[in-house]
Amino acid sequence: MKLQFLQTLAAVLQHGSFAAAAKDVNLTASAVGLQMRQLEDFFGQPLFDRSARQVRPTPFAHEIAGTLAQAVDALEALRSRRDGPALTGRLRLGTVESAQVTLLPAALQVLREQGPALQFAISRGTSSALLDEVKAGRIDAAVLVRPQSGGSRRLAWTPLARETMVLIAPPDARPAPPVEMLRRYDWIRMDLETTGGRIAAQYVHRIAPRMRCAFDLPGSESIAAMVSAGLGVSVVPALRQELLQAYPVLQVPLGKGAPIRHLALVCRHADADGRLMRAVVEAFRAAAHRRFGADAVAAADPRHRVRQRQNP
Repeated sequence: MKLQFLQTLAAVLQHGSFAAAAKDVNLTASAVGLQMRQLEDFFGQPLFDRSARQVRPTPFAHEIAGTLAQAVDALEALRSRRDGPALTGRLRLGTVESAQVTLLPAALQVLREQGPALQFAISRGTSSALLDEVKAGRIDAAVLVRPQSGGSRRLAWTPLARETMVLIAPPDARPAPPVEMLRRYDWIRMDLETTGGRIAAQYVHRIAPRMRCAFDLPGSESIAAMVSAGLGVSVVPALRQELLQAYPVLQVPLGKGAPIRHLALVCRHADADGRLMRAVVEAFRAAAHRRFGADAVAAADPRHRVRQRQNP
């Protein structure tokens, strides 16, 4: 078995088909299929369900990809560490509200282990405000939702995770398609000042063009509380387990075409190669892997995509 076969598998899982993966790894679709058969022979079990018209990866295939992603993260961490002295200095870091709960604690834990004397100045804001802060040099880096236009190329971007949004409804709601849910309940809109709020609103207006919101709320927790109380429905990033326990809701998958938001870490190019910033990047990538899982991280991070070239 060759390492490139595992890399091809990662490309198939990311793109959803042999044909799409083939374009990414510069192979033919039949060559991709042959590599997958050889992987199945090596592991002694199927990696794809071929009973349907389109092949679907098995849970074991995702397990292999997750193991591969962890190995890549571990190697990057070793490269970043380089056995140098403990990290020192002061880090001015901004995050969106959700990242302060999902990513920041785990990332700071790693950074404190690498530099007990490190000092942190943590701020919170919307993605657009934090981006302006980074550009102006008032903070060193920010964890935010990447703008839909992609973000300034003058800055260094590190993708962290790809979050698929869902529709949440009161816990006693009868399951129905999203457009029917929006007709049945008031729409609680995520604040349009946030990038995620604009992404969610665009989706709602696409499937229900005349929909008007009952009111705006700034964060997922306040929205979940309102929805759990039966006051309406909303489109938000999939809720973490702690929120679901505190505020029971019905989560309705939005299927193909569901809105997606991309979490990323951004800093200035001049700072990107510094030892401290490399450590910050790897700490947040490791935190994202723990919080969102290998698939969400691999889907967001182009370094987990394969850049294979056929041998001449």
